[in-house]
Amino acid sequence: MNNMHLSRPTGSAVLGNAASQTLAIVLAGGRGERLHGLTDRQAKPALYFGGKFRMIDFPLSNCVNSEIRRIAVATQYRAHELIHHVQRTWSFLRPELSEFVELWPAQQRDSATGWYAGTADAIYQNIEMIRRHAPRYVLILAGDHVYKQDYRLLLRDHIECDADITISCIEVPREEGRRFGVMNVDESDTIVSFLEKPESPPGLADAPDRCLASTGIYIFNTDVLLAVLQADSENANSRHDFGGDIIPKLVSRYRVVAHRFSHSCVSKSDNHQAYWRDVGTLDAYWHANMDMVRTPEVLNLYDSNWRIWTLQDSGPPVRFISDGLGNSATISNCVVGHSCVVGSALLRDSVLSHRIRVAEGARITDSVILPGCEIGAGARLHRCIVADDCKIPTGLIVGEDIDTDREWFHCTNTGVTMITPDMLIRFSRQRAPATRNNVVEQTARLFTRFTQPDPELRSALH
Repeated sequence: MNNMHLSRPTGSAVLGNAASQTLAIVLAGGRGERLHGLTDRQAKPALYFGGKFRMIDFPLSNCVNSEIRRIAVATQYRAHELIHHVQRTWSFLRPELSEFVELWPAQQRDSATGWYAGTADAIYQNIEMIRRHAPRYVLILAGDHVYKQDYRLLLRDHIECDADITISCIEVPREEGRRFGVMNVDESDTIVSFLEKPESPPGLADAPDRCLASTGIYIFNTDVLLAVLQADSENANSRHDFGGDIIPKLVSRYRVVAHRFSHSCVSKSDNHQAYWRDVGTLDAYWHANMDMVRTPEVLNLYDSNWRIWTLQDSGPPVRFISDGLGNSATISNCVVGHSCVVGSALLRDSVLSHRIRVAEGARITDSVILPGCEIGAGARLHRCIVADDCKIPTGLIVGEDIDTDREWFHCTNTGVTMITPDMLIRFSRQRAPATRNNVVEQTARLFTRFTQPDPELRSALH
């Protein structure tokens, strides 16, 4: 341990080289249980967001844009798709220039170790890899948050404040503080106490109705990190979690400083607060996707100066098809990905990923549709999250009667409905007679529509 102790750097030259002296570790092993069926087949960081991106693309893009190009991704739960995405997307870094994105899967090193037991344990199990890379600083990130941040500004504050540990934080209403690690700070933003998910979060001195919440983004001096990880590994009563076990104990032993996320947020506008979202629940995931179509300026995905990089798929462009009678799709405030084919449907305030088919007469509003879905003719979806590869039956209506929806699908308390392939299979098996009748009725309606246009359409045609 002693040979890893690094003298504290000072001076502008070091500030310029801080990024190259940093190893970023992205914790991407979480299952995301609060997302229910969306993560049954893949880890949460691999989940699609905003039509095109994976959630892990945000921290990885922030690293590359911040000139931090030594990156490790710690994986665990259902990691195949995540690993496949990282390998295909991030292979452009140059190992000969000491640039890399390494994958650190959980592995059995000896008879006493196995799966990662917590966020700190995920780092500790890879402690030899950290020693091998010998960084001066270690930047610890979550793989499932949506935001744009220049980590160089975070590093600058860490160095200039002579900190051992720096925690990126945001201001949230006190009632929301129960979901976060909350900190008390003095006038210089030195952290004097840290509480993990407190029942009564402490308010700010100048804004008692708000509190400082951790974003789960940490910078450690490497020697400090290795020392505290070793001590935590020897504590049989620890849950081996940074927020729950390690950080609260360090504020009295080390210099732990709070960094305001607003100081390093990218694309912050005068009209909007700095944008950072933990999309760990269905409601949060839905709301964040809706932000991309309703208020896209809060997280500008079209900023060429700070791109969010992802896999550039070679699929064909989106195609819109009329029904032969001059009726075509009506689309407003939507994101529609490549390889989609959309008939004469209505799409409003929705995010459609790629390889999606939308049939004639369908209506999709306030919804998130993930890749590979087929939306049947006349189907109506409102405030829905539709998981990958769902086949929505002709005429199915979801989002208009929550009591009925709850019989077959997962509905949140705020009225967002999640649909997965397994739910649709159960629905079709138990509702087969009703579904067949509905198909017959829908087919008859479509036949009437094509052979006997409504009066307004008839007058327009003649």
